[in-house]
Amino acid sequence: MIKQAIIPLAGFGTRLLPLTSVFAKELLPIYGKPGIEYILDECIDAGIKDIIFIISKKKEMIKDYFYNDSFYKKIIKKKKDPRIIKEYKKILRYKKMIKFVYQNKPLGTGDAVLKTRKFIKDKFFLMLLPDDLIIKKNCSKSMVKIHNQFKASVMASMNVSRTNVSRWGIYKLKRKLNKNNYLIEDVVEKPSIKDAPSNKAVIGRYILPKSIFTKLQTQKPGKGGEIHITDAIRSLIMNNEKFIAHNFRGKYLDCGTMSGYIKSSMEISKI
Repeated sequence: MIKQAIIPLAGFGTRLLPLTSVFAKELLPIYGKPGIEYILDECIDAGIKDIIFIISKKKEMIKDYFYNDSFYKKIIKKKKDPRIIKEYKKILRYKKMIKFVYQNKPLGTGDAVLKTRKFIKDKFFLMLLPDDLIIKKNCSKSMVKIHNQFKASVMASMNVSRTNVSRWGIYKLKRKLNKNNYLIEDVVEKPSIKDAPSNKAVIGRYILPKSIFTKLQTQKPGKGGEIHITDAIRSLIMNNEKFIAHNFRGKYLDCGTMSGYIKSSMEISKI
């Protein structure tokens, strides 16, 4: 079973400027609820018990959000508002599950993952990227089921436009396992249109093996001078580790852009 999840949160959120010049993008409200809480609820519903946030010193407000006990206690003592009491209890539940590690230099998602090494106990763990919101169907829960069935790593998959493949990690598929799952032959980080092996993209949900830490320790920087998780995954695939592309059934929302952020609230309001 997958019991641990990591969530990289140290990014600057430049695509959401000017909002993120003073505020962590993960705390921005999406239909009245901080974006990060949708990710946490997805984890809980998928059976996750232990969550590791990767933040930077510039994003301490994320930690403060979960550790603002004195504020809640004062308000509850004065008002005894049932809604506030309910919100505080929810935050206390989240806080019990969360640990914090720091990535103070923006060296890529692979470097962020490596910061969690000493906390990961089991052979596999879940990683969620908070910019990628998947609603209506719990993608992580579906991936855990696939992992349990095939005893393999699993990554969320979605068809994208050929003109946009350079935004994503792109799969080369080996063979179909069943209706929504494929064995991966290769994955390439942000290829050109010419070099893209398909239009099937990695979306921000991963079940990864603990063995990836060994790869990340010695991995050289890739595009943009960053340590890319996709490059480490590719290396593991070349070493015959099994990775599965899972075509998820939920609705994908890109919360990392201004237009996507606005659209996310509109879409969630319809549920």
